[in-house]
Amino acid sequence: MSVIIGDGLAHRFGAEMALEGVDLVLDSGEHIAVLGDNGAGKTTLLRILATALRPTAGRLSIAGLDAVRERRRLRHYLGYVAHAPGLYPALSAAENLQFFSDLQDVDRRRVDEALDVVGLTSVAHRRADQLSRGMQQRLAIGRAILHEPRLLILDEPDASLGPDAAELLTRVISDKTVVLATHDHALANKLCQRSLVLRHGRSVGTATRLRVVR
Repeated sequence: MSVIIGDGLAHRFGAEMALEGVDLVLDSGEHIAVLGDNGAGKTTLLRILATALRPTAGRLSIAGLDAVRERRRLRHYLGYVAHAPGLYPALSAAENLQFFSDLQDVDRRRVDEALDVVGLTSVAHRRADQLSRGMQQRLAIGRAILHEPRLLILDEPDASLGPDAAELLTRVISDKTVVLATHDHALANKLCQRSLVLRHGRSVGTATRLRVVR
């Protein structure tokens, strides 16, 4: 079953075409890496896939729903990690997740589970602005998986995670459908079966088959 079907996705910021005519089909349980230099259109594509940005042109279906007209119905289906962690600095790590669990009508028992998955149990009561950048990134990942989404959209989730980034992300994405943007080709090969390479907002050739990790 295809979880994502993107046809001719495009987005324009004023006179600048940030994304142009990108097609993407992703099946259930598949992991795809989005690769490209800065300014290639990776973040724009991921924001569209996360329903945080409406495409200027093209069509996008997620889980059989129109991702523009029915985006509210997709809130519990997908999780999104953006460039900025998007945390409340004065709240503790646990309080941040408790806030989002209440917002998403998720059982608060999931907070401890998510903190454990991302390795933050020992700093659960530390304020978010007192956490290292890597810990903040872990907390952002914890927030994204709090409601147990089936689809994860991850924009450079390995940023500042350190040497165990691959181990953590493997644990997080193992049972999900995943779109992951990264500059790290070795990480992409370890985590994903395919890649989509963007250059100046366009896909470069067809998706490339990567080494499948068993």
